Amino acid sequence: MTELTPDECRVLGALVEKALTTPAQYPLTLNALVSACSQKSNRDPVVDYDEDRVLSAVDGLRRKGLVREAMLSGSRVTKYRQIAREALEVATPELVILTELMLRGPQTVGELRSRASRMHAFDSTDAVEAALKTLADHAPPMVQRLAPAPGSRAARWAQTLCPTLHPLDAPAAPARNDPVAPGEPADADMLERLENLEREVARLREQLSRYLEAGERPTID
Repeated sequence: MTELTPDECRVLGALVEKALTTPAQYPLTLNALVSACSQKSNRDPVVDYDEDRVLSAVDGLRRKGLVREAMLSGSRVTKYRQIAREALEVATPELVILTELMLRGPQTVGELRSRASRMHAFDSTDAVEAALKTLADHAPPMVQRLAPAPGSRAARWAQTLCPTLHPLDAPAAPARNDPVAPGEPADADMLERLENLEREVARLREQLSRYLEAGERPTID
C-alpha cells in the first residue's frame, strides 16, 4: 500500500469530499482546492495551506496514481480530480470512511456514521462497521482499531495510509459544527446520543409538516 504524507492526505481527502458533496463545482481548480484544504469546518487540525504547498501535494498524489489533471472543454484553468476508489480498489462506503478519518482523525463508529453522512448515507452503525471491517481486512490494512478515548467506552478507528497524520493516543478535537461546547471534552458517547436525538427531532418535524400540509390530524410513528 502506498504511504501518504500528511499534506497528501489533506488534499486527497478534500478532493473526495468535494466530489461527493459539491459535484457541480468538481473537479477543483488549484484555488478551490486550497480553500477546501484550509476550511475550518469538518477538519482536524485546521490548517492554512498556500498554493505551493497544495500543488506539491498534488504532484505527489499524481506520482502515486491517486490524482489526475482534468482538462475540461472550454476551460483554460487546470483542474484536479481524485481516482482513489480505483487506485485503492475500494467501494464508495470504504472510501468515504477513509476520507473522514484523513480529514478529522480517529473517530468512533457513531461519529463516523454521523459525520460521513454528508458524503454517503449509512443506514446504520452496522453499515459503518462493515466498511471498517473491509478496510481492516485489506492487505495491508487501511484502518486500525484504537482503544477508547479517556472518559469514553467507545472504541475508535484510525486510517493507516499516513500513520503520523494524527496522534493515536489522544481524542480528536471536535470540529466547529459538532454539538460540543468549546473547552468541553469530546465525549464520543454523548456526541453520538446528541446526534441521534437531533436526527429524530428533524424526522418528527418533517412528519408533522407533511400532516399539516395535507390537513390531517398528526399521529406520531
